[in-house]
Amino acid sequence: MKNKKEMLRIIKTAENEVLLDVTGKKNGRGAYICRDSECLKKAMSTKGLERSLKTAISAEVYEAMRKELDTLESE
Repeated sequence: MKNKKEMLRIIKTAENEVLLDVTGKKNGRGAYICRDSECLKKAMSTKGLERSLKTAISAEVYEAMRKELDTLESE
Protein backbone atom coordinates (compact mmCIF):
# COMPACT_ATOMS: atom_id res chain seq x y z
CA MET A 1 0.00 0.00 0.00
CA LYS A 2 1.25 3.41 -0.97
CA ASN A 3 0.02 6.94 -0.59
CA LYS A 4 -2.18 8.12 -3.50
CA LYS A 5 0.23 10.97 -4.19
CA GLU A 6 3.01 8.45 -4.89
CA MET A 7 0.93 6.69 -7.54
CA LEU A 8 -0.41 7.42 -11.02
CA ARG A 9 -4.10 7.50 -11.80
CA ILE A 10 -5.43 5.93 -14.97
CA ILE A 11 -9.00 6.83 -15.92
CA LYS A 12 -11.75 5.71 -18.25
CA THR A 13 -13.74 8.71 -19.43
CA ALA A 14 -17.45 8.80 -20.27
CA GLU A 15 -16.42 8.38 -23.94
CA ASN A 16 -14.67 5.05 -23.02
CA GLU A 17 -11.25 6.62 -23.56
CA VAL A 18 -8.44 5.35 -21.29
CA LEU A 19 -5.94 8.03 -20.22
CA LEU A 20 -3.10 8.59 -17.80
CA ASP A 21 -4.28 11.28 -15.35
CA VAL A 22 -1.14 12.99 -14.10
CA THR A 23 -3.10 15.63 -12.15
CA GLY A 24 -5.35 13.09 -10.43
CA LYS A 25 -8.35 15.39 -10.89
CA LYS A 26 -9.91 14.39 -14.21
CA ASN A 27 -13.43 12.98 -14.24
CA GLY A 28 -13.89 9.28 -14.84
CA ARG A 29 -13.54 5.86 -13.32
CA GLY A 30 -10.01 5.60 -11.93
CA ALA A 31 -7.41 3.00 -11.09
CA TYR A 32 -3.97 3.54 -9.58
CA ILE A 33 -0.54 2.07 -10.35
CA CYS A 34 2.86 2.94 -8.91
CA ARG A 35 5.15 5.30 -10.85
CA ASP A 36 7.25 2.48 -12.26
CA SER A 37 7.24 0.87 -15.70
CA GLU A 38 7.41 -2.55 -14.00
CA CYS A 39 4.02 -1.87 -12.39
CA LEU A 40 2.55 -1.09 -15.80
CA LYS A 41 4.02 -4.30 -17.25
CA LYS A 42 2.51 -6.30 -14.40
CA ALA A 43 -0.87 -4.58 -14.86
CA MET A 44 -0.74 -5.44 -18.57
CA SER A 45 0.08 -9.10 -18.02
CA THR A 46 -2.52 -9.65 -15.30
CA LYS A 47 -5.14 -7.44 -17.01
CA GLY A 48 -5.61 -5.68 -13.66
CA LEU A 49 -6.37 -2.31 -15.24
CA GLU A 50 -8.95 -3.84 -17.55
CA ARG A 51 -10.73 -5.40 -14.58
CA SER A 52 -10.58 -2.20 -12.53
CA LEU A 53 -11.77 0.04 -15.35
CA LYS A 54 -14.28 -2.55 -16.64
CA THR A 55 -13.17 -2.11 -20.26
CA ALA A 56 -10.76 -3.62 -22.76
CA ILE A 57 -7.53 -1.68 -23.25
CA SER A 58 -5.77 -1.82 -26.60
CA ALA A 59 -2.04 -2.34 -27.08
CA GLU A 60 -1.78 1.20 -28.51
CA VAL A 61 -3.17 2.69 -25.30
CA TYR A 62 -0.74 0.65 -23.18
CA GLU A 63 2.13 1.81 -25.41
CA ALA A 64 1.09 5.46 -25.06
CA MET A 65 0.88 5.06 -21.27
CA ARG A 66 4.32 3.39 -21.23
CA LYS A 67 5.88 6.27 -23.18
CA GLU A 68 4.25 8.86 -20.91
CA LEU A 69 5.39 6.94 -17.83
CA ASP A 70 8.94 6.78 -19.19
CA THR A 71 9.02 10.57 -19.58
CA LEU A 72 7.75 10.97 -16.00
CA GLU A 73 10.43 8.59 -14.68
CA SER A 74 13.19 10.51 -16.46
CA GLU A 75 12.17 13.85 -14.87
